[in-house]
Amino acid sequence: MIYLDNAATSFPKPEEVYKAVDECFRMFGANPGRSGHKLALQAGRAIFNTREVICELFNIDNPMQIIFTSNATDSLNLAIKGILKKGDHVITSSMEHNSVLRPIKTLEEKGIENTIIKCDENGFIDVTEVEKSIRSNTRLIVMTHASNVTGTIMPIEKVGEIAKKYGVFFLVDAAQTAGVYDIDVKKMNIDLLAFPGHKGLMGPQGTGGLYIREGLNLKQMKEGGTGSKSESLLQPEIIPDKFESGTPNTPGIVGLGAGIKFILDKGIENIRKHEEELTDYMLKKLAEIKKVKVYGPQDAKKQASVISLNIGDLDSSEVSYALDQVFNIAVRSGLHCAPLAHKIIGTFEQGTVRFSIGYFNTKEDIDKAVEAIRKICKKTY
Repeated sequence: MIYLDNAATSFPKPEEVYKAVDECFRMFGANPGRSGHKLALQAGRAIFNTREVICELFNIDNPMQIIFTSNATDSLNLAIKGILKKGDHVITSSMEHNSVLRPIKTLEEKGIENTIIKCDENGFIDVTEVEKSIRSNTRLIVMTHASNVTGTIMPIEKVGEIAKKYGVFFLVDAAQTAGVYDIDVKKMNIDLLAFPGHKGLMGPQGTGGLYIREGLNLKQMKEGGTGSKSESLLQPEIIPDKFESGTPNTPGIVGLGAGIKFILDKGIENIRKHEEELTDYMLKKLAEIKKVKVYGPQDAKKQASVISLNIGDLDSSEVSYALDQVFNIAVRSGLHCAPLAHKIIGTFEQGTVRFSIGYFNTKEDIDKAVEAIRKICKKTY
């Protein structure tokens, strides 16, 4: 199968990731941070090693400010619900995933206000609107780094400057960019960074993380065993223990560390260049097909390696079904858990067919995908 659904989960993974997970299971799959025997200590060190490579990737000083979660959704919920309280105001954009929008809308019943800034038809946001939306009770700005629908890259560094200017916390959803685009939490004034392990970071599913800037106090979402302060019936305030109750996904975290090491070894700029070249190539090929409508910037320098399209008035799920069953090409159709983004680009009823390119894709993959689209347009399959 030609796999072009990397925005959902990257596949395949580097061989190093498979080996690291297998070795963890077989050689030191003990419970870290609980027991004092050799295997438990080895597991604990392996988890700490992953914290360190995450710090290297995002320019974070303290590895203990990395909280491991199940996925980016888990991280976003922890960040949004952990920092906002009754009477607060939060700003976000219309290009956000439901992992941002649903927690924010749910908090309305707790007296937390929100402003959702409308982006243009290509998914771009006007940063002056962000500044205009700031109120005296604005506590948080939440923004995706790149849209999972159109790939549109958001000006997070400029938004970070605005947040810093007004003393507002800034949370970035890096679901579509971590591991491919440069993210520097200091340079970009990012207070909270949510990221999945299973997409651009090339780790296993069921892994993710949240960076919390030192000095920023969040409420935890669960309590339980941490292996520390066990004499107390109250949750410890030590970070990351405060947010990491229960046995962690040690094999997954070890695999995530291997994925990030692979990225650091290859060079993030080389990974980005490869994906940009394939995105640019596919956009140019698609522009030659009259029946195809492509959404978003249509510029590989202004979007992540995500291309959403439709063929005439064909239902997006019908097209993706044909791609899967006839041409053995994996894509995703529908609303991609981002309904407001689809309203912005005018595809709320039809949805879109989303092709998302990864590091292991080739020019040949793109040629076959484009040829499949041509055949669907001509109904010659």
